[in-house]
Amino acid sequence: MGVRITIVIASLILASSSLGQTAKLSPQEALEQWRASNAAALLDDFGELGRYRNENAGMRPPAEGENRVVFLGDSITDFWKLGAYFPGKPYINRGISGQTTPQMLIRFRQDVVNLRPKVVVILAGTNDIAGNTGPARIEDIESNYASMAEIARANGIHVVLSSVTPVNNYTPESLDLFAERSPAKIIQLNHWLKEYCLSKRCVYLDYFSAMVDDKGLLKRGLAEDGLHPNAAGYRIMAPLAEDAIEKALKP
Repeated sequence: MGVRITIVIASLILASSSLGQTAKLSPQEALEQWRASNAAALLDDFGELGRYRNENAGMRPPAEGENRVVFLGDSITDFWKLGAYFPGKPYINRGISGQTTPQMLIRFRQDVVNLRPKVVVILAGTNDIAGNTGPARIEDIESNYASMAEIARANGIHVVLSSVTPVNNYTPESLDLFAERSPAKIIQLNHWLKEYCLSKRCVYLDYFSAMVDDKGLLKRGLAEDGLHPNAAGYRIMAPLAEDAIEKALKP
């Protein structure tokens, strides 16, 4: 009898586990699950300075006349194979998936300033809007952008601030990511970024206008999950980034 009871209990536990794995989580539940799974790492190293510390230590100083560029950002930058889209260019990827602007601000000196680039291209904000590291007011996101730009300019680095890219809900995979990212907040933040660049003589890199459709959402075919660009998306972004870098480097 005891063996049978044990088997039944074990079966119930397995069934419960299986149901839990297949049950559809709400966007808020999915976000909370993501936060919980990353809590220990973020408590130990909130800015994730450990990600690039050793790689940075092994980098040589820029050669004379080298137009080194650092791309700083979240997963959209992290997943971008810069060597394939900018062959032969001294462009350095310092994207970390899931990051928000306060995390990037923490690692800005290590992952940007200390690498002595001519230009930094910052693409951020979407995870702040989603609340990856907690609720974030638009004005707080703006302050983090401004702080990074000020640190860069104080160290002789030209600043390119990228628009937040649009999102869509056109595929099943996109629904949760879209629900976390308000298109209205994306537009609001992009308006501030454009105005800040005009007032502070930074370069505004407008991915949004080139990737948005007539509904105000990310064009179909540019991302399977409605957020992260696929090859077609990056093919649109690459020449825009190159043009912005060239503009930043002009006297």
